[in-house]
This record gives sequence, C-alpha cells and structure tokens, in this order.
Amino acid sequence: MPSGPRAQTFDPAISALLVDFARTIEGSTRLLRNLVHTYPEGTSLLEDLVEAEHEGDRIAHDLLHRLGGADRARLRCPFDVEDGFRLVSALDDVVDDAEAAGDMLAVYRVEAPTDQALQLVDILVLAARQVALALEALCDGEDMRPALVEINRLENEGDRISRDAIASLFEEGVDPLFVIRWKDIYGALENAIDACETVAHHLEGIGLKKR
Repeated sequence: MPSGPRAQTFDPAISALLVDFARTIEGSTRLLRNLVHTYPEGTSLLEDLVEAEHEGDRIAHDLLHRLGGADRARLRCPFDVEDGFRLVSALDDVVDDAEAAGDMLAVYRVEAPTDQALQLVDILVLAARQVALALEALCDGEDMRPALVEINRLENEGDRISRDAIASLFEEGVDPLFVIRWKDIYGALENAIDACETVAHHLEGIGLKKR
C-alpha cells in the first residue's frame, strides 16, 4: 500500500486557536503562581492576570464563532460541534478561575501565602501544562491519554491538600476571619484545578468517539 502524507483532519484555524488557548492557560496559571509565591510584593501581576483572562475570552469567542459558523459542515474537525462548545467553555473556565483566585487573594489582603496555597498553585501549573500537552496531542492526532491520566492524578492530589488545609484552619483555632479568607482562597485554587479535570473529561469523551 503506498504511503503518503497523513490526511489532514483538523481545520488549521481551529488547531491554531486551540494551541493559542493552551498557551494562554499555561501563561495565566504561571502568572498566578508567581503572584502567590511573591505575594504581597507581586500584586502588579494582577493586571497581567486580567489581560490573560481577556485573551482567553477572545480566543473562546473566536473558537465558538468558527465552530458555530455557517460553514461548519465543511470544517475538518475531529469532534462534534457540541463537544467543541463544551470543550471551549471548560478551557475558558481554567483561565477565569485562575484570575478569580488571584483577585480573591488581593481583595482579602492576606499578609502572606500559606504553605498549602503554594502547593495548590504549583499543582495548578502542572495540571495546566498537561492540558496544553493534551490539546497539542489532539491537534496532532496523537494519544492524549497520558496527559489526561496525569491531570486526574494532580486533581486528586489537589483535593487532598485542599481538604487537609481547610481542616487545619478549624483545628488550629485561628481568627474566624482568617479561616473565612483562606477557606475561600483554597476553594478558588481548587476550582481552577477542577476546571483542568473538566477539560480532561471532555477530551477523554472526544477521544473515545474517535476510536
């Protein structure tokens, strides 16, 4: 059987937008990590986080417009339009949740990050990297499963750290306002990690349909 170049199954514009989204997700989570690790000195990074959130919104809008356009029947795309809508929404949530976590840190004016907050934001950055790898694999027609499995492992680790962190707040008998603030911040960081797992679930579904 003659061999030749692999048939292109992915609209190049959609592929490029997904790669852009992957970079924006990685960039926003790294900004959040830098903000948390340097807080309160690094509060100027909040403006960059907001810009990253706006960029995520722009990419999401462009993707939804292209997926929902009149010519979508001619698009070369390895997933259903409805699956694409759900995937784009989940990707946008990662960036939104990262920005929300940074904003909450500033609004509550905490004095310094806790060890658990540092651990959670580090896990978020690792999960975002795996999201990017999974998107790249999707665009290249490669196996996404290793990245998806790692996202699930990281989400479980984040859950454990968040539970232990919240439990320690109540066990240590600290000021109630301190408890409220950090419980909310831990929740915001966990939401961003959970958003990465939601992306993984959608990508897993897309992968199953391709088999």
